[in-house]
Amino acid sequence: MKTILCFGDSNTWGFDPVATSTSPYPIRHAPDIRWTGVLASELGKEYRVIEEGQNGRTTLHEDPIMGHRNGRVYLPPCLESHKPIDLVILMLGTNDLKTMFHLPAGEIAAGAGILAKLVLQSECGPSAGAPKVLLVSPPVVLDTPHLPDLAEKFVGASTRSKRFPGYYQAIAASLGCDFLNAQDHVTTSPIDGLHLEASEHSKLGKAMAEAVKAALNK
Repeated sequence: MKTILCFGDSNTWGFDPVATSTSPYPIRHAPDIRWTGVLASELGKEYRVIEEGQNGRTTLHEDPIMGHRNGRVYLPPCLESHKPIDLVILMLGTNDLKTMFHLPAGEIAAGAGILAKLVLQSECGPSAGAPKVLLVSPPVVLDTPHLPDLAEKFVGASTRSKRFPGYYQAIAASLGCDFLNAQDHVTTSPIDGLHLEASEHSKLGKAMAEAVKAALNK
């Protein structure tokens, strides 16, 4: 059985923008609706898919408001906990777009690359080797003028997020990782500009399944 670790933020956690829009707290899509659930269904019983998503998670930056969101801190023990792992899917960078971090797209992608290196330098794969890595460029963030408080938290995020694919692909190539551009497959919800509705989770899960199969069959 192949083990796939999905390490990401709220779109891996399964944040439902429709249900959450009328709720005082975040609501998740059902497990089989989330892209991780779709991925598991597409891959079948010979694969074990582990969902490791957290709302607000960054690549390697400390969020002084939310706290405990630094992906670089959590990733090493996460790898140890779930080893042996055949492949790690990394999809982070959206929260690094927050105004408080003042980061250009290239530096955000570099942060994702550091996480990829941690995986590739670990001994958490089969026979104490390193897992393979599928580096995913996150979806485009949409402008949200109808949500001024959220818009202030993500000033210029839409423009910067559109530049992700080129940077992420270059980093993946330099590290020998596989690459997937989520922007080729999904669009974030106009409700909040950040999260995926159910139909988009289905598209992403199917695209991920094809990318995982390709990566593991090399």
